[in-house]
Amino acid sequence: MALSVRNKIRFGTIFLFLLLILTGGAGIYYTATLKSEAREVLRDNYETLAYCHEMQQQLASLDINYGQSISLFENSLKGQEKNITEPGEGDATHRLRILFEQLKAGDTTKEHMIAVQNELQTILALNMNAIHNKNSKAQVTAKSALNIISTLAIIVFLVAFTFSVNFPSIVTNPIRQLSEAIKEISNKNYQHRVRIDNKDEFGSLADAFNNMAQRLEYFESSNLNKLMFEKSRAEAVINSLKDASIGVDKNNVILFANYQALQLLGLKAQEIVGKSVEELSKKNDLFNFLINNETSAPFKIVVENRENYFIKEVVEVAQGVGEGNSKVIVLRNITSFKELDVAKTNFIATISHELKTPLAASDFSLKLLEDERVGTLSDEQKELIQNLKQDNQRVLKIISELLNMSQVEAGRIQLDVQMVNPYLIVETALETVASSARSKKITLTKTLDDNLPLIRADAEKSTWVLNNFLTNAIKYSSEEGAITLSVKQDKENVIFSVEDRGPGIAPEYLPRLFERYFQVPGSKTKGTGLGLAISKDFIEAQKGKIWVRSEIGKGSVFNFSLPLIKG
Repeated sequence: MALSVRNKIRFGTIFLFLLLILTGGAGIYYTATLKSEAREVLRDNYETLAYCHEMQQQLASLDINYGQSISLFENSLKGQEKNITEPGEGDATHRLRILFEQLKAGDTTKEHMIAVQNELQTILALNMNAIHNKNSKAQVTAKSALNIISTLAIIVFLVAFTFSVNFPSIVTNPIRQLSEAIKEISNKNYQHRVRIDNKDEFGSLADAFNNMAQRLEYFESSNLNKLMFEKSRAEAVINSLKDASIGVDKNNVILFANYQALQLLGLKAQEIVGKSVEELSKKNDLFNFLINNETSAPFKIVVENRENYFIKEVVEVAQGVGEGNSKVIVLRNITSFKELDVAKTNFIATISHELKTPLAASDFSLKLLEDERVGTLSDEQKELIQNLKQDNQRVLKIISELLNMSQVEAGRIQLDVQMVNPYLIVETALETVASSARSKKITLTKTLDDNLPLIRADAEKSTWVLNNFLTNAIKYSSEEGAITLSVKQDKENVIFSVEDRGPGIAPEYLPRLFERYFQVPGSKTKGTGLGLAISKDFIEAQKGKIWVRSEIGKGSVFNFSLPLIKG
């Protein structure tokens, strides 16, 4: 019957305990033996020596105190007679008794005293020889005990050492094998098996582990075809996408790149899939641009000697709570839209240019009709001509804005940047809108810093922007309102501001106010939606900034800044 691990540990502990008892028992036995022999020497021999020495002492003091010496001698002799332990000691003691009785009777001759001394010496000699013999025997016993205990200790040490070295392997070896097997399974090596032949708990655990590994291997093999199919289908779907797509996991490792992306990057699949973002960014400039540039503006890529325009979109893919997000970088080809936009811009520029000539001619004709030398007009005719002139001017303004916009879209803004006096820009803009302000009885107030420095700007376009701000402020201000034009200087710029007290603009519309064709919903006054967009392009082309502050019911403040002349 196979022993369990618990019983093996129990029997091993009992075995070590028995070895300890064996060693301790041998030590106790020989210690007790030596103790017994020493006690016998004390009891049997040393008492006799003491009695004999006492009798010799009393024998020597007979002349001093005869009666007391005889009494003490007799007491010691009686003790000796009770402590006869060695062969021949009894006869010597008996002879000593006879000689003592004679001494006691009064025989104190020299010859008699010598006879007593000789018998005492005989008894002492017998006991001294006995002590010597017993000491020799004790030494033999001690030597034998030392040899036996040393031999036993060596044997116990070797057995215990061998046991302590080999016994833990009964537990540690199966645990080590199981630990290695678990690591293999965690690395998806489901073919690994644990080889433990013991019929104990570890053997049962190994059998259970092997069954688990076998089932995992079965599931792995059964799902492999499905996974391969899904992988192929996913790759087919990704490659079928018209837009270039690159997948990056949460650890910044590239998961996939479809055919369109590989074509743009000029790489093969094995050169990108599985590589880190940092590694590929160092080797490929386009990939580095896609990863590190967060702009959403269109950019150009030359493919097969043809310019193509793309916009980048980043789609975040959640991996789980606290695990970070993967992402898919999508490049949408907008070349066709770009071409349509260019065609639209050219069309607008052409149509605007063609319309401007007849409109200018009609404006000239209207001015001739107002001349009395041509003929006198009735009041109704004058009103009609005035309406025609206003409509004509409005159409000319729209065409002018379209022409400006076409220049902006085509990237052909022509700037005449010079050193300009800010006061000149202010005066020109105020003169342009003065009549419109008077017609609505609006008060124009200007607040200018003293000694404003020159700025680098296109005077015509900067004046156009300021005029646009003032025109809009007049348009949205009520009758007899007030508009404030202020110019101030900071460390690096001159800031132009136009403040009105109109209805204001809702905060949700402010970010879109400078977009093309955008008009605030619900506005009673309609326009083209191009003026502010053109203003933004004109100011930014001059390295300036444009912005607005507004609150409902509190009016609006439109601002732009132009840089100072440095050095």
